[in-house]
Amino acid sequence: MMKQKISLIIATFFYAGLAKKAPGTVGSLCSLPLAFLAAYFFGFSGVFYVALATFFVGVFAVKEVIKGSKNKDPGKVVIDETAGQIVSFILVAPYLEGNLSWQAFLLYVLGFGLFRLFDIAKFGPVEWADRKFKNEWGVMLDDVFAGLFAAVVLMFLASGL
Repeated sequence: MMKQKISLIIATFFYAGLAKKAPGTVGSLCSLPLAFLAAYFFGFSGVFYVALATFFVGVFAVKEVIKGSKNKDPGKVVIDETAGQIVSFILVAPYLEGNLSWQAFLLYVLGFGLFRLFDIAKFGPVEWADRKFKNEWGVMLDDVFAGLFAAVVLMFLASGL
């Protein structure tokens, strides 16, 4: 019982996934403070380890939440968006470390938008992971791929700032 409750809290990213409208977008938005703290205080290593921890903790939480359910990717599960959103800042994390400028703020806004775009569009590896794995790994992996696409585009955009 306690394992299931903790898994639900994690999988919904502290209940952000229970938003009535657009839970994936709400989950991504609620992930930005975590991404900011990791990048601002620890740079690349902070973003990398937070993304890694979020991914693996998310796999176990999602597994528990979808156990016995026909829906293998319920909308309330947004820890995948959290992991993917954090991944989207991995390549610009050195620039974001200790940076409170308007350019850094712009990168967070662009990173949010790009991640949501790639997550919703689901092309290439994003769509493949979503279709191929109908389990906790697929739930998590498609968003990590979306985050990687967003990270590459964000890096190119950051080079122009």
